[in-house]
Amino acid sequence: MTATDYLNDLNHRYLSIHRRKEDLFWQTYMGTSDDHEGAAQALAEWTNFLSDDSYLEQIKAQLSNAQQLTDDNERAATIEGLLGWQAMFSAHAIESVQAKTLKDDLIAFEAKLFEKKQNHVMVYIDENGQQIEASLPLLRTIMNTNRHEKVRQSAHQALLDVEQWLLENGFLELVKRRNAFAKAVGFDNFFDYSVTKTEHMSSTELFSILDDFEVRTREAHLRSLSELSQSKGEQALKAHNFVYSFAGEVMRDLDPYVPFSQSLRRWVESFGRLGIDYNQAELTLDLLDRKGKYQNGFCHGPIPSFYDQGKWISAKVNFTSNAKPDQIGSGYSGMNTLFHEGGHAAHFANVKMNAPCFSQEFAPTSMAYAETQSIFCDSLLSDADWLKMYAKDASGKAIPDSVIQAMINANQPFKAYEERSILVVPYFERALYQLDEKELTPERVTQLARDCEQQILGIACSPRPLMAIPHLLSDESACSYQGYLLAHMAVYQTRDFFMRQFGYLTDNAQIGPMLAKHYWNKGNSQSLDDCIRSLCGEGFNAKYLADACNLTTEQAWQVQQQKIASLNTRERSEVQPLNASIRIVDGDTQIASNEQSDEQLCQQFESYIEQTYGG
Repeated sequence: MTATDYLNDLNHRYLSIHRRKEDLFWQTYMGTSDDHEGAAQALAEWTNFLSDDSYLEQIKAQLSNAQQLTDDNERAATIEGLLGWQAMFSAHAIESVQAKTLKDDLIAFEAKLFEKKQNHVMVYIDENGQQIEASLPLLRTIMNTNRHEKVRQSAHQALLDVEQWLLENGFLELVKRRNAFAKAVGFDNFFDYSVTKTEHMSSTELFSILDDFEVRTREAHLRSLSELSQSKGEQALKAHNFVYSFAGEVMRDLDPYVPFSQSLRRWVESFGRLGIDYNQAELTLDLLDRKGKYQNGFCHGPIPSFYDQGKWISAKVNFTSNAKPDQIGSGYSGMNTLFHEGGHAAHFANVKMNAPCFSQEFAPTSMAYAETQSIFCDSLLSDADWLKMYAKDASGKAIPDSVIQAMINANQPFKAYEERSILVVPYFERALYQLDEKELTPERVTQLARDCEQQILGIACSPRPLMAIPHLLSDESACSYQGYLLAHMAVYQTRDFFMRQFGYLTDNAQIGPMLAKHYWNKGNSQSLDDCIRSLCGEGFNAKYLADACNLTTEQAWQVQQQKIASLNTRERSEVQPLNASIRIVDGDTQIASNEQSDEQLCQQFESYIEQTYGG
């Protein structure tokens, strides 16, 4: 077997194992299958494959063999693919039998906890005194938009109840098992292990960045809390009132212009005008909230895109959101998730390397790198020129400038809070995994969560209590939430470059190809810093996000006015086909497809939403 044969064989072995794991993952997370044992076994098989350290020796030998290949192009390509696999196995390899056993036990335990959590019912009391079952996204939407304080308080209490349920039903044992595994592979705790694995830096290096950002945004954040308290009273700082007190009415005013029924069309048109090409990918989207479904949006690729011996293998990508179209605020939040996960899908469909290890969401892919792609795409929804072009009511009337200005007046003072609500998560998780086992009690951990929220957010309890965040439970996302904040930093740096280069982002047909070239095509063979240097000509820099947090409302509105004004001086690009096979499903039921055209896809989706939810 030549080194090239070895690479090709490794590619196909991985595809088979990975596909089985991903299919069962999708079915159990969507609530269409209760085969949690099968899903855990498939995950264990995938984990055992990647953690088998013998592959590192094999690849080392094959890299040496590759040097003997006589064809220059074949030699270079084979070495590139083998180095990709070397990076992936290095990120996952587990040497000791004890650590492998602990990892298998951890996977099985987490699967059982996930199944229990899936069956846990959350309820709130509506304005009529009725007990209503609800998902996490719906509870947050209620707190953000419902005019009745008692309803908002009930929704927040449901989140607090989730925390206590988790603390009594396995979360603390999960923390202990994760730490035991991390120690078996040479780390002090699971947080240190995860940061090294996902971001390729130590927790000390990470917190030098996070601490600096905390200091840079502290003054603006505390000022916003003080001004809110003075204008609306101390009651506004209570967790269930907080977001509603500054943004609730604005979200209600925005709602008619962003109906969820139009979200798919907005995605198809907006991404098409950006020149984003999915390279013949097969996309399956499950966008609606329902009982038994995982309560957070995500994107996974059962088939990673790559060149298989010169033949293009297009990606198969699944992504999801939890929209409830008849709930005020759900249209905008659902569209935001659609753009976010659609950004992930665009990234993973555009990796053009010669092995599937380069195009997947797991280590050595940095979470910050992966999230930069998706957050850049969803950031467009807050641009005034995007809103003027796409936010329209049922009669086709564009959103008034006054509503956009009201959004800025409401949200800009709390831009620092928005970022610090991400920042608080790694502060909590690091402290949690540093606790001695004797301290891992419901009371101590609850107090730790509230202390972290007070320290970073400046309020007694977060509107989104820390342990109600789904990421903390999942093996692949635990102790990685800081990736979102690092990605926000990269996104604002990227946006600044495009604004300086072109003067606008919305409907700019040059952006898709540039993202593909500089950020997507090489996959995880390059770091986030490499990508930014390639596009922007400078290294990763957090100042752009900090500067955005520190703008006054007047300054922020001036920036958005310039975007609106620029619409008069630029031509709008044509909608290019996304070049993807797209299915919209609700569980096992297909509700729309672009088998005939993207227009038919949008019409079928709109008809289904309007018939099912009334708009």
